[in-house]
Amino acid sequence: MGLVKNLSLAILGTGFTVLATAAQAKAVTLTYDRSIGSPGFGPGELFVPQGITVDGSGNTLISNGRGLNPDGTFNPNIGNKVEVFDPQGNYIGAIGEGGKGPGQFDEPSALEIDPDTGNLYVGDVFNNRVNVYNPQGNFINSFGEFGGLIEGRAFFGPSGVTFDKAGNVYIGDFSGDKINKYTKDGELIGSIGSSGTEPGQFQGPAGLRISPVSGNFFVSDQFNNRVQVLDPEGNSLLTFGKQGTGDGEFNQPIGIEVDEFENIYVADSINSRVQVFDKNGNFLTAFGQAAAAAPPQLGQPPFGDPLDLTPGVFNWTAGTSYKDGKLYVGDFFQGRVQVLNVEGRKQVPEPNSALGLALLGLGAATITLRKRGQQKSVFGLQKELQNNS
Repeated sequence: MGLVKNLSLAILGTGFTVLATAAQAKAVTLTYDRSIGSPGFGPGELFVPQGITVDGSGNTLISNGRGLNPDGTFNPNIGNKVEVFDPQGNYIGAIGEGGKGPGQFDEPSALEIDPDTGNLYVGDVFNNRVNVYNPQGNFINSFGEFGGLIEGRAFFGPSGVTFDKAGNVYIGDFSGDKINKYTKDGELIGSIGSSGTEPGQFQGPAGLRISPVSGNFFVSDQFNNRVQVLDPEGNSLLTFGKQGTGDGEFNQPIGIEVDEFENIYVADSINSRVQVFDKNGNFLTAFGQAAAAAPPQLGQPPFGDPLDLTPGVFNWTAGTSYKDGKLYVGDFFQGRVQVLNVEGRKQVPEPNSALGLALLGLGAATITLRKRGQQKSVFGLQKELQNNS
């Protein structure tokens, strides 16, 4: 989005110039604030944090691991919970447990809170369902049926979770390469997308968010190494990104967030960073650097070796959450969530819109025109645009 500053419009034949000052775009910046959790297998310790959300009280809820012993062998009694931390980052309890029964998990993944009811919806990968809990953490029900494992993919089942303003819940079907639409009670009422590489098609829709501004869908299309933007009916509006390590390029993006100005935050997982874009897909900034340690292999302990818990260092980025100017990012193989300050967010008028307003003489400010020593007040732009800055 371009800058509009000290815009001078020479209107031919009128003998005067209208000066209008639009809001100046400020680059979004990310800075490290703090970390939540620490690597390990005990209460309040994390491994492979896949999903993150923040409730109305400021508590952070984190999906924790598939249930592994320290040597990497399977143990359903370890992890397989949603760990809960208070606003200061202190561990206060957990939701769920490992297993196949009602309300139990075999790898909790993406999660989100229904803004209307406060109920928590959590993807349960290897049980191939979504579990729902009330605000007190009590199990309500399970629903859904998602695609199974596809060759070449290490993950399947439910992925991103998001809600529209009508209260419907949308859940990514990672292996089905589509987005399912459900009622709050879990009745399937539609789907969006199909498998492929064309606009509106997916190969592993991992992260999913609905814009609070436009209602558009923002999807991290993991194996297509891109972000897709769809309108509320599911029609393709925009795709951006390709595989690579440069600005605006991805290596399997996972988490995605959209703020109140429709800035887009993408967990560029294997590149171990977060990238930020404006609503048109223009690159704004990136944050994070990769740890020196390689990610663990299957059957190994779920941490990089050695760990590097330096602020801003990630061993893959994964689940994300955005809340009140803070971005929460899962440090996938280092057992923590890094919290970042999001600064410089700004709503900037489109250049064409500002030009059109000026030409029409619309606005709420008073611009003084001087012609042959006389002064006259007319409607202008300056105060309107300053108030929007």
